[in-house]
Amino acid sequence: MDTKLKILEPMKYWWIYFLLSLCVIIPGSYSLIKYGLKPSIDFTGGTNIVWNVQTDESTLRRLAQESNIALRSISSQNNIWTISTNPLDKDLYQSFKAKVVGAQELSLDTIGPTLGAELIQKTLTAIILAATLILLYVAYRFKNIKFGVSAIIAMLHDSLVLLGTFSLLGHYLGVEVDTLFVTALLTILSFSVHDTIVVYDRIRELKKKHSYLDFADIVNRAILETMGRSINNSMTIIFMLLSMYLLGGDTTAWFIFALLVGTISGTYSSTFTAAPLLIVWDKFTHRQKNHK
Repeated sequence: MDTKLKILEPMKYWWIYFLLSLCVIIPGSYSLIKYGLKPSIDFTGGTNIVWNVQTDESTLRRLAQESNIALRSISSQNNIWTISTNPLDKDLYQSFKAKVVGAQELSLDTIGPTLGAELIQKTLTAIILAATLILLYVAYRFKNIKFGVSAIIAMLHDSLVLLGTFSLLGHYLGVEVDTLFVTALLTILSFSVHDTIVVYDRIRELKKKHSYLDFADIVNRAILETMGRSINNSMTIIFMLLSMYLLGGDTTAWFIFALLVGTISGTYSSTFTAAPLLIVWDKFTHRQKNHK
């Protein structure tokens, strides 16, 4: 049984998996450094208006210009218009609304730049805190720091994929990131680590049962035994998210898309990033010991 399984060595090509990851991460990271993300009013501050009115975009832009209002974005669905502007005071908003004949206000939210800066700070703090706790927990449960560090690197991989993707989308398509994007990012990080722990747990079980095998063989066997489960589990989520993205409304479209990108990346990284990192780390450790 062991001989047959040892013939299949998916981790033998770990450098190909890392190369594929770099092909995705490098363009996204370049865009992230050069262009950054396009923040919504949740981060920069501004006014978000939702009206029910029969009109067209050119009319709204013209009336906004007449009112000396700088539009940041404008979109519509079934006569429901979502308009984002710089922060508006009450008088300026009422003046703008009075010019749009038949405008029915559905919602009006104004966020100051101070609240936006605070939200960015809390988001970064939450990510750092989550990463630290995950690192400590995984290292404790598996009695080895390399498991915790590898899990965090895989999580960082998924973060860079998602952030890079939305940086490119923001630069070329004007897609903004908001609080829903932050929710998607944190959700994906937890999904990534959850899937990674399944693989790591199988590695630990096989190491106890087949301690005579090389560590690379144990990881290969663990991957072969968990890959089907990981793919089947992820595909059910991907099909659901794809249906929601195609059939859902514009309000949650990019939130669902972020979850979709993160789920695919998380499934890939758990098997083809987190596991190979353990093998590379193990080989490096043995090489260091042999040189001493």
